[in-house]
Amino acid sequence: MSRIANTYWVDERIRSQEVLPRPGSSLASVQQISREIIGTKTEVRRRGGIVPAWVVFGMLILAIGAVCVTVNLRTLAKAQSAAGQFASMEADVESLRNLNHSLKVEVEKLKNDPRTIELAARSRLNMVRSNEYVVPVE
Repeated sequence: MSRIANTYWVDERIRSQEVLPRPGSSLASVQQISREIIGTKTEVRRRGGIVPAWVVFGMLILAIGAVCVTVNLRTLAKAQSAAGQFASMEADVESLRNLNHSLKVEVEKLKNDPRTIELAARSRLNMVRSNEYVVPVE
């Protein structure tokens, strides 16, 4: 029974793929060419027929699985790259916070500590006291 149903299915599939001639046109050559390429119904049956549906279904499942794996791997790589960038940005932010804190401490010292004010004036602005003499040395 299975063999009979299979040949019926193959015959119907071949019949649905055949080109029917239009009224008033000669397509005998097209039918002959397709018969030469595909073969007759008995030749198709002898070769094993058309590709079974389960093979096509299996190939489709494999293709969908491959696409899913590819998408997941690419997403994982992007997530790891983003995590690396986030870690480097956190380190940069932490170093900037430390620098900001040290600058705040220095500003407070420059506002309140006279010794720090004098050292800053001497080193940054090249200032001297009124009772000091500057001797250039070359």
